[in-house]
Amino acid sequence: MRPFFAVLAFAGLLSSHPATAQNGPVVVELYTSQGCSSCPPADALLHDLGNRDDVIALALHVDYWDYIGWADSFAQPAFTARQHAYARARNAEMVFTPQMIINGQDSVVASRAMQVVDAIQAHRAKGNAVQVSMQRNGESVTINATPTARGDYLVQLVRYTPSETVQIRRGENAGHAYNYAHIVNAWNVIHRWDGADALAIEVSAAGTDPAVAIIQHANNGAIVGAAELR
Repeated sequence: MRPFFAVLAFAGLLSSHPATAQNGPVVVELYTSQGCSSCPPADALLHDLGNRDDVIALALHVDYWDYIGWADSFAQPAFTARQHAYARARNAEMVFTPQMIINGQDSVVASRAMQVVDAIQAHRAKGNAVQVSMQRNGESVTINATPTARGDYLVQLVRYTPSETVQIRRGENAGHAYNYAHIVNAWNVIHRWDGADALAIEVSAAGTDPAVAIIQHANNGAIVGAAELR
């Protein structure tokens, strides 16, 4: 069952503190699986986050639950590897689902709506170091970013499917149909940037799937700026 009251409380808390435009959006990565019985409340929470302009919500489906009997139709080994890379960067002993990584920094059990609220609010208040913008040009997008402190930054292009309903036939969630939102289908590093000068690059982005630009410290560090074209 959808955690209706928790989601209402979450939405109310966020709307009571409007974001300022210069802060930029907060990137929320949800690590989830169709085969995980604890994940549906987090999937529902991400669905609500995806409706907000001040949050970029991204669902990365992992494959390590597939052995239970249901292979997640959205899972990619690269997403499992990304989650493990976050764990190594933070000296964490294990990975888990559902997990949310907030702006590449804070790890939260994704079904704990109040903790998710607190983490998002903290990053909204702090703001992003880099202002990022995107513009579509036919089958490509242009990504621009303001200069910042020198560093080793990865410019990444993410594409996602807005929503899809899946009937689960085996595993822990057998017999249920769930609607999944902001399902990442591609996550690619497209450029390395030192932050010294303004960034302006054009990259292929064919198709109608929304596109997200994320600038992040290398080795799964903090996300310093992001933008989205829906």
